[in-house]
Amino acid sequence: RILDDAGKPLGPNEIGEVAISGPEVVSAYINNEKATAEQIPEGELRTGDVGYMNDEGWLFIVDRKKDMINASGFKVWPREVEDVLYTHPAIQEAAVVGIPDEYRGESVAAFVTLQSGPEADEVTESTIVEFCREKLASYKAPRQVTIIDELPKTSSGKILRRTIRADAVAAAQEAKAGTSGTD
Repeated sequence: RILDDAGKPLGPNEIGEVAISGPEVVSAYINNEKATAEQIPEGELRTGDVGYMNDEGWLFIVDRKKDMINASGFKVWPREVEDVLYTHPAIQEAAVVGIPDEYRGESVAAFVTLQSGPEADEVTESTIVEFCREKLASYKAPRQVTIIDELPKTSSGKILRRTIRADAVAAAQEAKAGTSGTD
């Protein structure tokens, strides 16, 4: 089933949290009643995945619930922004996270690695931002793009978004502290 934040079922094509139940699904967390009550209420596992079911009952995963970015009250799913970034001919890999923003709550930040070749020689952070603004709603387009040599990954090759987010938050706090001093 697809559920809203209050745990109520949603209809076809409505985005919410994926919940599953059945004999093959975990029934409880060992020695952790609080986690069981929060994540497996009434025996139904809240997966943390966000998605929707179409009219035919097919499930489509949108992203992870904890990765959602709240930009001025608008929901931004990192995967949607990453899908646009991957269409840029110079981008090899991309990871999108939310970073603190005093005005918006969170801003969209993208971290990308570049392909080798002539396209990569011409690209800048600002040209990537403009590319995204042409293809996304303004609140979804990254306000910040950082080109890096390599994205952090697990041993199996999965991009570590939480590490990127932590580094981005630390850098934003450091930059804020640097600009709030007196001259």
